[in-house]
Amino acid sequence: MDSDDFFEIASAHFEDALPFVLYSKPQTSVVKGLFQNDSTVHTSTDLSESGFIFAPFNSDAPTILIPINESHAFETECFTSDKLGKIETYNSKETTASIEVKAFHVELVSKAIKTIHATDLKKVVISRKETVSLAKVSPIQLFKRLLEVYTSAFVYCWYHPKIGLWLGATPETLLSVASNRFKTMALAGTQEYTGNDNPQWGGKETEEQQLVTDYIAESLKLSVNNLSIGTTQTIRAGNLLHLQTMISGTIDSNLKTIVNALHPTPAVCGLPKIAAKQFIINNENYKREFYTGFLGELNSKEKTTRNTNRRNVENSVYSSVKTVSNLYVNLRCMQLTDVNASIYVGGGITKDSNPESEWEETVSKSETMKKVLF
Repeated sequence: MDSDDFFEIASAHFEDALPFVLYSKPQTSVVKGLFQNDSTVHTSTDLSESGFIFAPFNSDAPTILIPINESHAFETECFTSDKLGKIETYNSKETTASIEVKAFHVELVSKAIKTIHATDLKKVVISRKETVSLAKVSPIQLFKRLLEVYTSAFVYCWYHPKIGLWLGATPETLLSVASNRFKTMALAGTQEYTGNDNPQWGGKETEEQQLVTDYIAESLKLSVNNLSIGTTQTIRAGNLLHLQTMISGTIDSNLKTIVNALHPTPAVCGLPKIAAKQFIINNENYKREFYTGFLGELNSKEKTTRNTNRRNVENSVYSSVKTVSNLYVNLRCMQLTDVNASIYVGGGITKDSNPESEWEETVSKSETMKKVLF
């Protein structure tokens, strides 16, 4: 489909207050859209449905589904440019975190460090929400900006009139499944990109990455076969660098069991999971909602062929259809209202964390999202 027609459909759906999602997978120019026929709120109960899911941080809350059988699906190729226009904002001073906000965050990080030293808690992810005032909101324009800035991320724009409007560009895969084979990742550690794709990492970051990797492997070992852990590498997401370790294998149970074992991941919650989650709920002083939840394609049908030569008339004989799910952790995201953009940022706290440095990390992360606003 022509990209102008594609985005006109998206704009019309938004104007008509109908649910839709636009998304693009990492390292591709293909943008897909799923446009729901009415404003019904559909939910997933066991991840056996087909469509696009949007799940909150709190697994006790409903997982929202845009069902494939209640929607129209389109896709296009989108090559962005610098001619996207400027987003109108109010006084930029409103985007600067106040002294009180910084003091609260630094104190909360200090409390987390003390708790880690005094209990069995090994890591907890502390986050905050920063609100930017907007004079005008154009979700389609913001989505195009995200596509331009974050080519190596999963970029999305998700809207439901009864729930809200979210956009994001996440570097973290929760789970990719094709038939019975799966891939996931351990992602932790953050530093600013300064031109070096292979920088030195400190002890705090490498320890945090190992904690995440070990936890995921331990959580999955009873539910999967042929578990394989790759080497740790540095990846880039916008102006930030992270440590990443790929983990793969074959599934020996249903999708819901695997997702429950992974979500919320140590990269967005902490270790042990239950203790870290309770610390977050008791102390963060705001509701994360869909931030650090997960989202993506659920049980899509994907056709593959053995021979990629299109002139080979026997191709169809060797084609097969796989059931594919591609789920991502909802990081680097923002929630939009008529006049505000709420940006969500956080960082992993361990015994070696420095409260002031952790604050600065959240500032760097918020700046990556503000690039699409200014």
